[in-house]
Amino acid sequence: MQPNTSDKQFSEQTLRQVAADSHRALIRGRYCLERSRIDRFRCVDDQPESHSSYGRQLWYFDGQGVNELDRRNAIYGAVEYSIQYGLHELVEDGVFEAPEQRDRFRHVYGGQRLRPSWREPAQRFLIAALVAATVATIAYLLLRLAIAA
Repeated sequence: MQPNTSDKQFSEQTLRQVAADSHRALIRGRYCLERSRIDRFRCVDDQPESHSSYGRQLWYFDGQGVNELDRRNAIYGAVEYSIQYGLHELVEDGVFEAPEQRDRFRHVYGGQRLRPSWREPAQRFLIAALVAATVATIAYLLLRLAIAA
């Protein structure tokens, strides 16, 4: 990914589309559009379209959001686009309450695989279920062999 695209100038149409899609992300995140505000947008990755592949852009936005419980908090959003034949197609967006959550979104965007954490209860449950299923299958096969013999 390119570390800085702030020097690049984007068309007014692109900036309007990013603003509109960011506001739609706020609505999907259950933030009040009238009382929330987006302070700034920035393109953090811009991969141009080529003859062999589509382009991609990742935009970040920061602001203040008022949620449905009437609580104000900082928001950190991301909007991902695929650039196909010069048109920006929205791929994914999200509004997060911490910059770390948005960074996790960027790892997924970049295709970087996140290492599984064995501290997660779901991961431990999956391993326990896999071990239990394996033990049950082996016990069943041994029982069938004992009956057949």
